[in-house]
Amino acid sequence: MNDMPHRWGTEDEIGALNLIGPAEVCRAAALVGQGRVFSLAQQISRDMIVAAHRPGVMHFMNRDGGDYAAGRKSRGGFQMAEDTVVMPLHLGTHFDALCHCWYDDTLYNGFSANDVRSDGARRCGIDKMPPIVTRGVLLDAVRVTGSPLTGGFTISAALLKECLSEAGTDLLPGDAVLIRTGWLESQKRGENPDYNTEPGLGIEAATLLADADVAVIGADNYAVEALPFPEGQVFPVHQKLIRDCGIPLMEGLVLEPLGSAGAKTFLFMAAPLPVKGGTGSPVNPVAVL
Repeated sequence: MNDMPHRWGTEDEIGALNLIGPAEVCRAAALVGQGRVFSLAQQISRDMIVAAHRPGVMHFMNRDGGDYAAGRKSRGGFQMAEDTVVMPLHLGTHFDALCHCWYDDTLYNGFSANDVRSDGARRCGIDKMPPIVTRGVLLDAVRVTGSPLTGGFTISAALLKECLSEAGTDLLPGDAVLIRTGWLESQKRGENPDYNTEPGLGIEAATLLADADVAVIGADNYAVEALPFPEGQVFPVHQKLIRDCGIPLMEGLVLEPLGSAGAKTFLFMAAPLPVKGGTGSPVNPVAVL
């Protein structure tokens, strides 16, 4: 991808999603042959795994069956339940908006970091991101290597090409690339989550994807990139993909069922919650085979 500023104009706030047009949507829809639908999202619950610097899910019942049992009157026999959820926008399966990270006080497309304020992001917020319908490509490192990748494993450009060869396709402009590392699956086996040691993309592999003009990149870990970082660097892949190339990231995807189904290319759909000024959003991505 050409990551020079203003590729899509000085006012652009959606970045690589500009690569998805009617032709890409129709191409993706034509991939549906089995009618099998997969949710790629974690369940949102009070006991979901969460990084130490973020609060967990708070779920409150505003009204439930106990209210009526305690004597609350129903109108015309109508009874109901309501609840409230409070949670970080970067928890579970979620999008990182293009305002999520930056360097040199400059966001994607040259916007000032001052546009991210205490009342939300005035530029590149998650509310600017449109619904996504495009071709999904599963790059299954677990299938290729034979087991979940170990913590700290860096996915190289060579391994990414091997995964692409196994998928039997070339990357096309506008693709949504989903990377299965096996990190989330490891947590299911009872291992304590270590957010400082994760398998993920290295900068060379990330650059390969950006140069292929993909529109979205997601993974089943919480950083997309490998942790710990290379010496002297902090989130280099985030900086490259989000800030330089305008590629939104999805983190915490559930990819084991999709991998077990042998999925390679498929119809991919996702729509973030349009939180005004939000830096991210929970999402329930869907793959259709």
